Amino acid sequence: MADYPSIIKDLQSGKYSPIYFLQGEEPFFIDNIISHIELKVLDESQKSFNQYIFYGKETDFPTILNTAQKFPMMGERQVVIVKEAQELKGWNDSNNQELLTRYLDNPLASTILIFGYKYKSLDKRTKLGKELEKKTEFLNAKKLYDDKIPQWINQYAQAKGMAISAKASYLLAESIGNNLQRLANEFEKLLLNKPEGEITESEVHRFVGISKDYNVFELQKALSNGNFSKCLQIVNYFSANPSSHPVVVTVGMLYSYFCKLLILHQKGANDKNSVSVAIGVPGFFAQEYLIAANRYSFQKVCQNLIFLNEVDLKSKGIGYNLSKEKEPGFWREMMYRLMH
Repeated sequence: MADYPSIIKDLQSGKYSPIYFLQGEEPFFIDNIISHIELKVLDESQKSFNQYIFYGKETDFPTILNTAQKFPMMGERQVVIVKEAQELKGWNDSNNQELLTRYLDNPLASTILIFGYKYKSLDKRTKLGKELEKKTEFLNAKKLYDDKIPQWINQYAQAKGMAISAKASYLLAESIGNNLQRLANEFEKLLLNKPEGEITESEVHRFVGISKDYNVFELQKALSNGNFSKCLQIVNYFSANPSSHPVVVTVGMLYSYFCKLLILHQKGANDKNSVSVAIGVPGFFAQEYLIAANRYSFQKVCQNLIFLNEVDLKSKGIGYNLSKEKEPGFWREMMYRLMH
């Protein structure tokens, strides 16, 4: 089984495998690998002859594998890409499995065949799953945990030849969450506005459009300090700007925040160093979490997590109609319940 960095490194050096099977819950990694192959392997003059792009809903196994077994026209290789392969019918059909297994045993050296199987995974315990893992460049693209996002942002910046301050990367992570494609898009926006030098917290506020005073970052700080008035100011701003601050996204981030507090109570972390290690936050934010852990008891944290789970369902329209008119009151009740 390969990982995303090693596959990208090989592609950048012109080292290609005959078959790629890219699966998993994180579409960013799958889409980036497919995009690199689609754009970089063949030059423009070759693509019309030797590059085939199929979509799972619109094709079938015989069409894909017959195409893969063709020889390239006036070139040394052809590329066959299957996007949205999870929509391809017949993965469990024995005839299709036999066709695919036969090709796995003897792939055409001049063909690069790529399956993009997004948002889910084939069962690797099945015969086909075992064969794919063994005989392809196999990627299982997992969602990153929230505490790994700042590190990913730093790595993404380095790959772009840039640097980003710890506070700036953490602000991006806390404000956007683990949506890697959106994070990448926002980072490209930062690069356009600051093509060199270190990206700072103030530039994230300015160019990404995250309000300096009214963001999830500041909301968590107000919750930590028990500042109910400040919480209301922030959620009133959220309510007035719903496209930038959707309820469902903010609720997810608050759930993550209280999960961190739960970990601190379970581990008994009571100083900045132990807090940083326990929940993976930089030292300059550890004090805020210490204050919050002292304010919210273990029992209260558990109650808040149960409550936020209920709020999450309501924000998604399950058993509740969250209209625009109801949203301000919805936010205020949420803050009151979390703090009292």
